[in-house]
Parts: sequence; C-alpha cells; structure tokens
Amino acid sequence: MGKKITLFVLAAGMGSRYGGLKQMEGFGPNGETIIDYSIYDAVKAGFDRVVFVIRPDMEEAFKEIFLEKYEDRIDIDYCFQTVDMVPEWYDLNPERTKPWGTTHALLVSKEKINTPFLVINGDDFYGKEAFKISVNFLQNECNPKKYAIIGYPLRNVMSRAGTVKRGLCRVDSENNLVVLEETFDIKRDNNGVINGVTWDGEKRENIDGNTLASMNMFCYHPAIFEEFENEFERFLRENDDELQGEYIMAVGLNNIVKKDKGQIKVIKTPSSWFGVTNPEDAIVVRNKLKELVEKGEYPEKLWN
Repeated sequence: MGKKITLFVLAAGMGSRYGGLKQMEGFGPNGETIIDYSIYDAVKAGFDRVVFVIRPDMEEAFKEIFLEKYEDRIDIDYCFQTVDMVPEWYDLNPERTKPWGTTHALLVSKEKINTPFLVINGDDFYGKEAFKISVNFLQNECNPKKYAIIGYPLRNVMSRAGTVKRGLCRVDSENNLVVLEETFDIKRDNNGVINGVTWDGEKRENIDGNTLASMNMFCYHPAIFEEFENEFERFLRENDDELQGEYIMAVGLNNIVKKDKGQIKVIKTPSSWFGVTNPEDAIVVRNKLKELVEKGEYPEKLWN
C-alpha cells in the first residue's frame, strides 16, 4: 500500500464569467458535476482524502450536494477562503472583495493537509490518466524539494469559441521547469498557426502545439506551504493594487525555480481536458461527458 495522499480542490471561484456556481452545476447524464468525475477518478487512482476550499456562503449547498455523497467513499473535509484571511500586520482595504488568488486559496488549507497532495480546479475535467500519473509521482517521487506540474499539450486545451489564457511550460532537457509563462489571447490564426501574448505584452508567434500547458494540476509536498507563505507575505508588502492584485501559483513556482529552492518536474498526460469558463461551454461539456459514458469509460450513474 502506498503512502497517504490528498486531493485539494479549488472550488471557491466566483464564476463571474460563467454567471453562476459552475462547480455545483450538473453536467453529467444524471446531474453529476465536473467535481464528481474528478473525485471518482481520484478514488479509483488511489487518493485517500479530499479537501475542498470554498466560500462561506457556499457551505450549505456544498454540504447538500457533495458531503453526504462522498463521505462513505473517501475521507472528506473543507475550509473557507475569505478576503480577510491575511497576516495580522497587513492593513486590509475595507473595499477589497476580490479573492487573493490560487496561492492564497492553498494557504488557507494549511492546517488540513499533512500529506503529499494534488491541486485541481473544481470546474475542470482532467481525465483518469492524469490522476494516475499524479498518484505515481506523489507516492514515489514527491519530496520537500521536488514538485510537479501535470502538463497538457497546448493543442489539446485550445478553445473553438475564442482566445484562452494558459501557463506555458518551458523545460530543460530533463523536463524540469525553467519558467511557467502566463500567456494570454492564445488562438489559431486563419492558417492554423497558434499565437499569443505574454503578461507584459510581448507577442508569442507560431507557438508549438506540443508545448505543455499547466491547467492548475499541481503535485506538492506539504513543505510548499512555508515557501508560499513567505512568497505571499512578500507580495502583500510589495503590491500596490489593494483591490485587484492577486498572487497566483505560477509566480510562486517561477520564484522557487529562480531561487533554486526546489525542482518542478513537468509531466505530460495523454488525458483529455475540458472546462467551463463561459456559458456557451456548458453544452460542450455535457456532450463530452455523454460521449465518455457512451464509450463505457464512466458508468451512466457515477455513484451507483
């Protein structure tokens, strides 16, 4: 039996572009949520525990939809993310309503996680192979100085509806991360060529479709908490944007590599990815899940 491992689900997002709590919407044939499929794959792959981060106003709906469903299948817990969860020394702007980002969402779970763990988004479908790959890394390779990003070929995570933002992984000869480059407005031109723009406005042209993209699927050791805690405090001291600024994991991971504080392996997965960002994505997700059920990859009633 392998070592204990935890799944951490980012489910506190506002869903502003989508217009609702997409984490709790049923997309499967019998009303299954995307999270249901992730938990199903995680249990099959070998995870022992799942911790959710949610907003306090989601608690009752979360308990009703998820808690009873999973409690006999996997150890389950949750924590809250609120804007006021900041160090005592920080003078919080009372007008701040925007969450502090994915790193902050991870930090509020510090007391809940004491094993190697996998981070995922609550509104993304990652595929069973991605969870199997994660389990193998977490149980056999993960340590206080070695983490991983599960990467998807960029051509597999594009959108037909418009542009996307992706963290593109530049790696060395051994597939260790050199830099995770946040790239915006990624799309194919009329000739099928992939182009985009970096966060500082630099054009990226003719991007290789095999470039691995991060879809917020990260394998961590609990040692990451101390590192991210220091990074987040530094961000609060230096950031002038009190209302909108947020500290995302890409920045923290790049700093870990830059300061030689750890190694981040980028592991390719053959899994299909799809997610819900805009309302028009909902029909695509429903059709893809229906197709997977019809192929026999998932039972029609997931939790029978």
